[in-house]
Amino acid sequence: MSQSISKGCPSPVAWTGRTVRLLDQRWLPGRECYVDCDSVDAVADAIQSMVVRGAPAIGVTAAYGLALAARDSDDLEALAQAGRRLKSARPTAVNLGWAVDRILLRCRDLQQLADDVLVEARAIESEDLRANHAMARHAAECLQGTVNVYTHCNTGSLATAGFGTALGVVRQLHAEGRLGQVFVGETRPWLQGARLTAWELAMDGIEPTLVVDSAAASVMRSGAVDVVITGADRVTADGDVLNKIGTYSLAVLARHHGLRMMVVAPTSTVDLDTTSASEIEIEQRPAEEVAAWNGQRVAPQGITVYNPVFDATPYALVDWIVTEQGVFRPPAA
Repeated sequence: MSQSISKGCPSPVAWTGRTVRLLDQRWLPGRECYVDCDSVDAVADAIQSMVVRGAPAIGVTAAYGLALAARDSDDLEALAQAGRRLKSARPTAVNLGWAVDRILLRCRDLQQLADDVLVEARAIESEDLRANHAMARHAAECLQGTVNVYTHCNTGSLATAGFGTALGVVRQLHAEGRLGQVFVGETRPWLQGARLTAWELAMDGIEPTLVVDSAAASVMRSGAVDVVITGADRVTADGDVLNKIGTYSLAVLARHHGLRMMVVAPTSTVDLDTTSASEIEIEQRPAEEVAAWNGQRVAPQGITVYNPVFDATPYALVDWIVTEQGVFRPPAA
């Protein structure tokens, strides 16, 4: 992928000409290893199993997955079937479906299928990187003076084509000399905040403070936070935000403590065909992610587990939605 502004953070997705090479984020930061996917099924499995994650990065990965399919067959129906397979991997993340549909639409009337799909996949990647920088600039203009940020999950170079969405804003504030403290929620159960965001920021010379998810209210009450900034996996037409589980809690806490809530996401994350979050079925992850840790059981056998990967934040709790096209105040429609 395009070079990230992050000084040492490797790119999560790369096209090798034969495979889609993915940085296996399940092992970070302890070990940097890669998965080479040589088929659409392998790409879909990698998306589903969290080898790659983050809505924009998933979209780029799916686009290169279709490049694999086009390399193996010049049949449009086969390509459409590959698209359906990829869409089923993470159905709530709208960028995935957006990338697949964009490529299939472009390829209807084209003759050099493999070349055309690859060109479009590369365009999706480069556009996302440009969008990241534009969003960071727009968001920074909303924030005055030195800013103390609370962020959730991982929304940086590892989740995008480089720079990041919410974490891109943190990087922009740092570059402008206006970044105060950065509080990073650990983000259970996959610990994307603890493992990935803290790692990315440290490589950029930014010293974050890691926070247990359940301590967010205490940190806000202390007066140490000015704004909560998150990314999104889907934004509905009225401005409801689907994002990593725990985002809704942070929005409620921010409103109670008089803080602002900012959501940063590219327009590819905006789903204008869906009016509100109530229309969306939220993906449930396996119970083992909560009942076990690092292969060791931590909960009683047979216990019922509720493990949604996303939650829905009503637009009334969001102060700004920032895209590469500008800043919107919900309801977004």
